[in-house]
Amino acid sequence: MRARQRADDVLRMQRLARNGGTAELLRWLAGRADGWAGIVGSDGTVLNASGTVPGDAGRARHTYVPDVAALVAEGVRALTGRGALAYSHDTGTHTTLLFPLHEPSTAPHARDGQETPAPLLAVVTPRPVAAGLATLLADALMPLSLCREAEAVERKRRRVDLAESRGREAVLHLLMTGQLSIAHQVAGALRPRLPDPVRVCVVECHRGSRDEVARVCAEADGGRSWIVRCPVYARHLILVMPADGTEEDTGTTTDEKVAALVAECVVGISERVPLAETATGYRQAFHALAVARELPGRHVRFGAAPEPALVVGDAGRQWAEALLAPLLTYVPRRAQDPGAQELAATATSWLAFSSHATDHLKVHRNTLAARLKLIGELLGLDLDRLADQSALDLALRIRATPAPACTPSAVPVPPEGAAHDLDEVLRRPAVQEWASHQLAPLERAPGSGRAGETLRTWLACEGRIGPAAAELGISVPGARKRLTRLETVFQRSLLRPPSARYDLWLALRARELAATS
Repeated sequence: MRARQRADDVLRMQRLARNGGTAELLRWLAGRADGWAGIVGSDGTVLNASGTVPGDAGRARHTYVPDVAALVAEGVRALTGRGALAYSHDTGTHTTLLFPLHEPSTAPHARDGQETPAPLLAVVTPRPVAAGLATLLADALMPLSLCREAEAVERKRRRVDLAESRGREAVLHLLMTGQLSIAHQVAGALRPRLPDPVRVCVVECHRGSRDEVARVCAEADGGRSWIVRCPVYARHLILVMPADGTEEDTGTTTDEKVAALVAECVVGISERVPLAETATGYRQAFHALAVARELPGRHVRFGAAPEPALVVGDAGRQWAEALLAPLLTYVPRRAQDPGAQELAATATSWLAFSSHATDHLKVHRNTLAARLKLIGELLGLDLDRLADQSALDLALRIRATPAPACTPSAVPVPPEGAAHDLDEVLRRPAVQEWASHQLAPLERAPGSGRAGETLRTWLACEGRIGPAAAELGISVPGARKRLTRLETVFQRSLLRPPSARYDLWLALRARELAATS
């Protein structure tokens, strides 16, 4: 009968080791010992523990509550001093049992040139010790040792995964801020190599499933994409994919594969862009994602008007340089304060992600607020106003766009005046054409009059739904529904950053200037 019980106990411990690990094994051992069970180091430090102090459960015959930590430490000192392989110590009402764990072959055996003793299984149990308890504890040593080894390997794997994830996130941040050479250097230790040109893809999946979806994405395109877990949105994966035409030739694209393989995921993908314009590609993919949520296929490729930075010409570039000059030439008074490049990256991140920029930049919200206040003071802008936000967003996007890509002005630009005036830039024929292209979906939409009123009111209320709803005389959910319909009309994201509200404000302002000229 005892052999049968012992076999059942061994099987039970194996199941606990597989399903619950060290914590469940110790909890079960503490219950069998009617006391306390833990793993302690060679110096008596408790590493893992479970169970209650004997006498706490209302057992009438145990009136003394022992100091478990002191008992265990005393036992460890005695075992070490005597060089024993196991140790038992009676205190009158309780017994302390100590057994060294089996050290795995992969565990470090030396520290500073000296061998490190193995940790110990320690149990404090009421006297008299239950029959067979010592044998049970001896049988528990191997599964406990294997559990600890497996848990140590898992912790190392998680640290490696976290380090790689942070490295990929850092590379994406460098790409988004236009620091291409540094991004290539940091990415050199990871795989795959950064492609150029690229398409940026944003995959939205269930919370907690990003690791599995990342594996599916890697398999879907043969591991050719640079895959990053979005630091801002916990359900998003960002893929920087090579745009070499291979997928188009075969007729099957990665976004289609992922949407077909992963149930209920949504995929948005950008146009073909140079690697240096990854930020542009991300905005396009994010806008495509907003449209894909409403479609049965759950994947959409971006196809809207060109970037405004591409049509502003020399006048726009001069205006942007003049506006940003105080920021780009800023030198902090203290070495530890953010410099010009860091402030520009902060502005770009905040305009793209709003309050979520704290997650993107890994800074406290007070730090973000202080930086934005300094940026506003340097540039003479009120960053609470949508008009000034739109101007800064356009200027930063012009700065991030290579100069040869900008359409040259048909008429020479005077050295003063026009280059510093956003309205003059918006009056340019190319910008007017861009604005018409932006607003054309609104004019073609059913009920365009009410939709246009909703859009103008929302933008006039600084992009805030509550004030816009009050101005329109409707409920907040009603205003949100109207704006959601406008997202489908424009095929752009409005309510979640990165939002198209800056482009729409600029387009409406350009239309107003055309009407008054």
